[in-house]
Formats: sequence, structure tokens, C-alpha cells
Amino acid sequence: MSSPSKRREMDVMKLMMSDYTVETINDGLTEFNVEFHGPKESLYEGGVWKIRVELPDAYPYKSPSIGFVNKIYHPNVDELSGSVCLDVINQSWSPMFDLLNVFEVFLPQLLLYPNASDPLNGDAASLMMKDRKLYDQKVKEYCERYAKKENICNNGTGDEESDDEDISEAETQSSDDEIPGRADL
Repeated sequence: MSSPSKRREMDVMKLMMSDYTVETINDGLTEFNVEFHGPKESLYEGGVWKIRVELPDAYPYKSPSIGFVNKIYHPNVDELSGSVCLDVINQSWSPMFDLLNVFEVFLPQLLLYPNASDPLNGDAASLMMKDRKLYDQKVKEYCERYAKKENICNNGTGDEESDDEDISEAETQSSDDEIPGRADL
């Protein structure tokens, strides 16, 4: 099999030649952003996210680091950092997988089938289990507010600070004030 650096180049090129917009960081192939659209027939349909990808030196033998840059409301995505909790990426990664698998299979499956029993966002998991209708409403509100093309063109920052208080009545008890600091990606 080819060396990890050749495999990295091949996988990034395959992603660039597909329907995904790829923006390299520092002109390298180890860090880049990918424009990702929410899967059809899901709560996330119509949403557009910038996904940060970091490939370790040992890729494809070691999994890529994947994170949402603009906000998404999902039990398995940390709301502050954007990091993703997905077994196939974090624990059971195989060199047989490639970056197209991440964007065509793994991330769409994550959004279609959230797992509230293994959350990174406890508020989203709790709301999903207690009141699915309010959870669905909040997901759609986040998509409207944070998952638009203009949000990813502004590095996902948008009006997050001023808009937080406008999110629906479905707002849960905790607030960003409980967690010191705020991740700015």
C-alpha cells in the first residue's frame, strides 16, 4: 500500500474533485475546511456547515479530527467546540475508510440518527429525550440562525453572541455562563 502522505493527498484530492467545497488552511493538506450540507429529509436539510478537518501524520491509520465550525444543535456535537462524538471516527476507525466516507456516510448518519445516550451536548440530549417536538424546533432554529452560506463565509461567527438570547422557548436551564470561556473557531 502507498505511504500515508500519498494516501492523504489522494483522499484530499478525491474530496476536492467531488461535490464538496474544500478550503485548505496554510496551503497544506493536513488542515482544511469542507462545506457540508445537511442530509435530505432530515431536520438539518437546507443547513450548510463548515467542517474543520485535521489529518494526523499517521492518517489513514489514525482517524481525522472532525469538528463543526458554525453552531449546530445535536446531542453528539459539542456546542462550544464543535467536536463530534462518533464511534466510527473516534474509536473504530479503519484505514479502509476515507474522507469521502466521512462526508457521504458518517456525518449524514450522525445527523439522521442522533444518539442521546452518548452525548457531548447534554442539553440537546436531555431535550431530545424529554420533548422531541421542542428538540426538533430548536434544531430547526439553529439551522436557520447558524447554518446558512453566509455563516460559513464569516468563519461561522455570525451574530452568535447577540442571537443566543433569541433562541426559542425551548431553551434549557443551563447557559453559556456556566462554562468558563467560549471557543472561537
